[in-house]
Amino acid sequence: MNKAELVLAVQKQLGSDTSRTDAERSLNAVLSSLERGLKKDKQVQIVGFGAFNVKARPARTGRNPQTGAEIRIKASRTVTFRAGKELKSSL
Repeated sequence: MNKAELVLAVQKQLGSDTSRTDAERSLNAVLSSLERGLKKDKQVQIVGFGAFNVKARPARTGRNPQTGAEIRIKASRTVTFRAGKELKSSL
């Protein structure tokens, strides 16, 4: 499912009186709130759905797949997701 399909699903869930624009605004508000929560608290937990966490990746040595030469991969941060019990059981 891509973002456009997700917007249509949200619109359908909200009912026929909701426009596609309103559904997209709602989805964008949720996504931006998740982003702000991760920047501020490093974690966003939605009970029953799951938890998003910021995780630090240390610097490491990798290999260029074409030449086999060693390359240095710098440290970075990434977002991880751990599914909640209700989400896992619904799959």
